[in-house]
Amino acid sequence: MPNELPSRHLTIDPTWAAAQPAASAHALVAPLYTEANAYSTERDAVFARSWQLVAHAELLAGAGDHIVADIGGVPLLVVRGDDGVLRALHNVCRHRAGPLATCAGRGAKALRCKYHGWTYTLDGRLRSAPEMTDACDFDVGAIALPQVQVAEWQGLIFVALDNTTPLTEVLAGIDARTAAHRLDTYRFDRRTSYEVACNWKAYVDNYLEGYHVPHIHPELNRMLDYRSYTTELADWYSLQHSPLESADALYGNGEALYYFIWPNTMLNILPGRLQTNRVVPLTPDRCRVEFDYFYAAGADDAQKRAQDEAFSDKVQHEDITICEHVQRGLASGSYVAGRLNPKRETGVHHFHELYRRALREHLAV
Repeated sequence: MPNELPSRHLTIDPTWAAAQPAASAHALVAPLYTEANAYSTERDAVFARSWQLVAHAELLAGAGDHIVADIGGVPLLVVRGDDGVLRALHNVCRHRAGPLATCAGRGAKALRCKYHGWTYTLDGRLRSAPEMTDACDFDVGAIALPQVQVAEWQGLIFVALDNTTPLTEVLAGIDARTAAHRLDTYRFDRRTSYEVACNWKAYVDNYLEGYHVPHIHPELNRMLDYRSYTTELADWYSLQHSPLESADALYGNGEALYYFIWPNTMLNILPGRLQTNRVVPLTPDRCRVEFDYFYAAGADDAQKRAQDEAFSDKVQHEDITICEHVQRGLASGSYVAGRLNPKRETGVHHFHELYRRALREHLAV
């Protein structure tokens, strides 16, 4: 690692992407959290080449049900076809780039561009184009919206822009570990979003270690057993878990499971409750974190859900405060990448190595 302070205006240095053994690893260098060039590179290197969580299957149950998303800068429309097939289409009209949809919806019969009215079938084929009869060699049947990969797991819908590892391989082992929870039977309750003044990776770093829990989350720390807090690594995800002891009015006793799925999806599984987190980059120094709450079928305790939301909100604001402080430190020009704790920050190192590999593959193209 270089000893000098990094410049605030460097482009990506290939040495930042070199693999580092866990026992001697440093954190990622500061410019990767602050530079506009790094942020734009990630769209192709990371987000266009990975699976992205976009919705729960409840939102796409019937023909014409659809949601919109933006992955790696590409607007997408995920829709259930008349044939029952789920498709992820580019939400960009083939005429002059207008949107087919601007928000989620139910039961659409067709996809009509908001700009000039070109209309597509639910499988993305152009059906009609107003007043185009005078256009020479214009063939409606030859035009269709591009499609990307889409897959469903445990009721969660993922999409991927480019050819990548099959989702079943990415998530291999999670089904067996979570079998007792039957996540596919959980019902969606609500979404809460937070906009955070930090780079998306700073938020992910914070999620991936319990090292900070005794210092930042006093109430959560009392529920978890820090001495037994363990991180397990797989190829494309990591799992932090700990015994959980909480009041019956909240979660009761059991185990807390915190899954991170490369590059920006989290599954927080507590007794009777699933919370999915998606970290969405907005700018080099700002991200949005979307929390979707799901509860076991038949769990209708409104008071318990309200307590869960209040406790989760408190923990998130504690995380937001420290992440925003960290972002200011990363941008200060003072920080040189520090050593990682080989025991407590294995999840951080795992994430950084996946990120470094993505950069190496991108730079090699």
